[in-house]
Amino acid sequence: MNIDKLFEDKKLLEEKYTFFLKKGLLVNIGNNEDLVVAHLEKAKHNMLFFEKNIDDLQFNDWLIVTLYYALYHAVLALIVKKGYSSKNHTASLVFLIKNYSQLKEDIFLVHELSIKKEDVELYTKLKEDRHKASYESKVNFTSKNIHDYKQKVKDFIQKAEELVQ
Repeated sequence: MNIDKLFEDKKLLEEKYTFFLKKGLLVNIGNNEDLVVAHLEKAKHNMLFFEKNIDDLQFNDWLIVTLYYALYHAVLALIVKKGYSSKNHTASLVFLIKNYSQLKEDIFLVHELSIKKEDVELYTKLKEDRHKASYESKVNFTSKNIHDYKQKVKDFIQKAEELVQ
């Protein structure tokens, strides 16, 4: 999925969003603060597992998977905060852009606690790496990869916590 196009073309973003709603991959569930908190707790839980295993370089592939799901649960918390649930990772990405970012034409509204293009790029890159870690037979992730992602994921989780306040 081309993130740049989703950020630049409001009509395309709306089409994708409508598609996921019609397919039932984004569902209006109403207010559920307990589920928001549960997703954030799961994100932190995954980060705790990550921290306990970060020194064992033999399992860098699983650390990538853990980081992705920590990030994804923070994304799910943001989605639930708006009264929806997501049954698809790409639908979650589209929801995030539509509901938590400012598009090019709305740039004068930019607020520190909005989701920026860099946040979405982190999501898509980590999602790709999670797929490689899960399905490829070779472990391709270095300690540097892991540490680069670690701080970005922690920052995203903190941003999500602030956004749901």
